[in-house]
Amino acid sequence: MDRIIVRGGAPLSGRIAIGGAKNACLALMPAALLTEEPLTLTNAPRLADIRTMTELLASLGVEVAALQGGRVLALAAHGLSSHLAHYDIVRKMRASILVLGPLLAREGRAVVSLPGGCAIGARPVDLHLKGLEAMGAVMDLREGYVHAEAPGGLRGARVAFPFVSVGATENILMAATLAKGTTVLENAAKEPEIVDLARCLRAMGAHIEGEGTGTITVEGVDRLGGATHRVAPDRIELGTYMIAPAIAGGEVLLEGGRRDLVAAFAERLEAADVEVSEEPEGLRVRRKNGVIRPVDISTAPFPGFPTDLQAQMMTLLTLADGKSRIEETIFENRFMHVPELARMGARIEVEGGVATVSGVSALKGAPVMASDLRASASLVLAGLAAEGETVVSRVYHLDRGYERVEEKLSACGARIERIGG
Repeated sequence: MDRIIVRGGAPLSGRIAIGGAKNACLALMPAALLTEEPLTLTNAPRLADIRTMTELLASLGVEVAALQGGRVLALAAHGLSSHLAHYDIVRKMRASILVLGPLLAREGRAVVSLPGGCAIGARPVDLHLKGLEAMGAVMDLREGYVHAEAPGGLRGARVAFPFVSVGATENILMAATLAKGTTVLENAAKEPEIVDLARCLRAMGAHIEGEGTGTITVEGVDRLGGATHRVAPDRIELGTYMIAPAIAGGEVLLEGGRRDLVAAFAERLEAADVEVSEEPEGLRVRRKNGVIRPVDISTAPFPGFPTDLQAQMMTLLTLADGKSRIEETIFENRFMHVPELARMGARIEVEGGVATVSGVSALKGAPVMASDLRASASLVLAGLAAEGETVVSRVYHLDRGYERVEEKLSACGARIERIGG
């Protein structure tokens, strides 16, 4: 099993190109199930999760070709050979549930295993199922699979989410494009990934209004066509690399980065006395005067502070000159990185959904183990600032969401390498 070794103390200087958004691409790929015509996605990230979604779609009969070194994905669902999303594939990644809505909308039936992914909380799929039931689908859960049918086709409905869910919004949005009549999604997610999906679906011929707001209206059409769509920049990769020069020192230009994608995060970073400036080529980040100020954060759905950047921000605040408070409101089990940071000398107390971080003068290198995707990134960042050597194990979590992290950081002066084994 691969490990990443980081030798801290090297300030960063250079440029890091921000790739296409993993979470956006994982929703865009199942949209190919909605049409017999080709869907081409450019600026696709080359990640383990993208390979898993490719495997899942191929098992359903979708032709997927990775072109230009994997940067372009050409998908064609001329005729589907299966309606079964098998456990062996779905267990690897939670986004697999996103084939449910498109399969139901186009074929009228689907059998999808309950999904897996990072162990950061319950994240039930109830909202997906209830939304599709409101549109006329009949659901039966047995032996770990969702058996869904819509023999008369899906019909438009009012779907009011009791709380914001990105995945449920994506699933119902895709299903609604081929439903009979009008579907209104209330309390819909506002994330940039939702906006990106809506733009792609509109290019395919869907009638959608209101993406990026809490109410999305979809007028169903009889069929969708093909399209070519560029995947939006990955705001979580962007935010993660914004932490790198803040914690290690130095200055980095993040090519393709946009402040509007990470506005709430950037504001908290600036409150910690890190300079963030927007330039034509991207975002430039540097620590102002060598002192990190303590800040309080509370995670929230977009446009609030992203839960996917909570672990990385916590790592920075372990070195702040004072005490910070971090409230996690999205997932109940997202402080699993805390014991590993403590192994490196961090002082963090957790009570329920609140972590209190008391800054220390330095972190110490240590062997640590990643528990999930974003936690793994936080440990690499900690290693950049720590005295001595940090060895991060179970980096397969990291590979699900970050492409060539060791190459991108080492190109900016970080002393980091991957060791096979």
